Amino acid sequence: MDVFRTDRIRNVVLLGHGGAGKTTLTEAMAYLSGITNRLGKVVDGNTVSDYDKEEIKRKFSISTSLVPIVWGKNKINILDTPGFFDFVGEAEEAAAAADAAVIVVSGKSGVQVGTQKAWELCEKYKLPRMIFVTEMDIDNVSYRQVVEQLTDLYGRRIAPLHMPIRENEKFVGYINIVKNKGRRYIDKGKKEACEIPEYSKEYLEKYRDTLMESVAETSEEFMDRYFGGEEFSVTEISSALSTNVKDASLIPVCMGSPVNLQGVSNLLDDICGYFPNPAERKCAGVNQAGNEVFEADYNFQKPKSAVIFKTIADPFLGKYSMIKVCSGVIKSDDILYNVSQDSEEKLNKLYILEGSRPIEIPELHAGDIGAIAKLGDAKTGDSLAAKTLPVLYGKIDISKPYTAKRYKPKNKADVDKISQAFSRMMQEDQTLKVVNDSANRQTLIWGIGDQHIDIVVSKLLDRYKVDVELSQPKVAFRETIRKKSDVESKYKKQSGGHGQYGHVKMRFEPSGDLEIPCIFAQEVVGGAVPKNYFPAVEKGLQDAVLSGPLAAYPVVGVKAILYDGSYHPVDSSEMAFKTAAAMAFKKGFMEAGPVLLEPIVTMKITVQDKFTGDVMGDLNKRRGRVLGMNPDQSGNTVIEADVPELEIYGYGTTLRSMTGGSGHFAYAFARYEQAPSDVQEKEIAARASKIKDVED
Repeated sequence: MDVFRTDRIRNVVLLGHGGAGKTTLTEAMAYLSGITNRLGKVVDGNTVSDYDKEEIKRKFSISTSLVPIVWGKNKINILDTPGFFDFVGEAEEAAAAADAAVIVVSGKSGVQVGTQKAWELCEKYKLPRMIFVTEMDIDNVSYRQVVEQLTDLYGRRIAPLHMPIRENEKFVGYINIVKNKGRRYIDKGKKEACEIPEYSKEYLEKYRDTLMESVAETSEEFMDRYFGGEEFSVTEISSALSTNVKDASLIPVCMGSPVNLQGVSNLLDDICGYFPNPAERKCAGVNQAGNEVFEADYNFQKPKSAVIFKTIADPFLGKYSMIKVCSGVIKSDDILYNVSQDSEEKLNKLYILEGSRPIEIPELHAGDIGAIAKLGDAKTGDSLAAKTLPVLYGKIDISKPYTAKRYKPKNKADVDKISQAFSRMMQEDQTLKVVNDSANRQTLIWGIGDQHIDIVVSKLLDRYKVDVELSQPKVAFRETIRKKSDVESKYKKQSGGHGQYGHVKMRFEPSGDLEIPCIFAQEVVGGAVPKNYFPAVEKGLQDAVLSGPLAAYPVVGVKAILYDGSYHPVDSSEMAFKTAAAMAFKKGFMEAGPVLLEPIVTMKITVQDKFTGDVMGDLNKRRGRVLGMNPDQSGNTVIEADVPELEIYGYGTTLRSMTGGSGHFAYAFARYEQAPSDVQEKEIAARASKIKDVED
């Protein structure tokens, strides 16, 4: 593939609800541009952008794919993203790297939750955007209804550029609203001029008025001409639309049927004509050498710099760091400084990725997207630059995972292989976290949702030939006491030669501080227990609080006071007093009103107003306490509630079901509270059952 200058590049992310047709649209673009000589289908598993085995098996996108398309004199870097919410991290990475977006909407399903989430992502990154309505070939699909849905949501910014022409319920052509002319499809997306049907003229006039108002608002001269009743030329309309699209004050709506290659060439023309090239977008980092702002602005004449926005770490494809060049021209033999890792990297080879196919190229100009193979320890989000100008760019804001599952290797010999596999997968997927929770003796996978975690496990088996079992995570209960106790404990052992003797009298009481496991104090008088044994007593307590007598959970909030005891001048030892203290703790703890404490998290649940009743009802079932409700900037309601951590397992799936996928949540640990008696009894019974299993 040729090297393209910055002004000839368009970086476009495809966003939308799962199943809206993003991959099918990408495939149609690839076919029309000559990348492939056959039109692949998602159901057949032979598309350019869905090449991963899991994607082929499940028939939907799981990760973002890059498909560079040459259209006329321009290169359009198409970033095809997953639409399912469990893979939102992929869409976020792609949106951060793009300069514009096409939001794909199913003509059959209309505006869905994924459409609105795509819009919110565009707003976050201030991306110019167009709407493309697919499936126009399906009978009874109403383009007008989709436009009305969009207008209801986003106002007069919505401006259709095309209208469908139907004959006998079949999609046969379209009206170009800018040119005010009809076109009929004849073969593989080709078209010929035709008359505008009479039934279309009412809405054509309405849509055209919207466009003309938008054109008029670009200058005072145009405004005067508009009110004077003058017509604008096609060139003037296109130029004004380009201005309005770039600042996102106008959102064009196009339509077609990618499976029949209808409307796709129009979309490609509009992308080249209306969307900005990278040099028309702002981009800035911080020069670490002088701590000054460096305005890269995708200027190819400035010193070279780039950002890694995605990593591919596939055992079959190898490791590729996908970069967007922020300034200068990066060449295949460059040595770049990784500002984030403080290391130098020799590139060796530069590529552009065409789905799974790497194509070697000599250089990448500012604003272009490409890939570097085997880039050492480089990670997603790292900044690359010349060492003389070490520019650091901001990290991509990626959604945090709040769904956890416990995992165990099916084969204990695979522990190291599983650890290495997870390490590689976390390089690829910024929303995947694997944590060793040593306090609760469990290892956890954190993901965006249940489906996300299930696919991770499936990839483990397919790619790395290791298998794990998933289960519900153990909740980090704690044990404490509510009363006081006074106990005596004597450890005495005689078996020939030196014996063992340790004798303590201790009081136990609540300390009032749940942050500290055990506070030790001594009130010994008269040397009943020599001072040199105090550390041994404290060490015995420190060991004992790691696994409480009630249900084997860590102990918190206890004060232990050593006030008396005795010793033997020959048989007493540190070990004997350590053991006596541990025995005293176990006895004293159980006599001091022992209770289980459960962790409470503060949740923030963001939902549309119409779902607040359902969500609050569900929180009540989960023993949650609603603290308040507040509106957010998007007009949604944020419900804040304290909920026991034990009750939030599987909450992500429940919330999506209640809200049609529109709701989302976050939570953070708040404090510990005494668990209800039924929860305490269940945990103690579970512990007793485990002990019995071990003994048997």
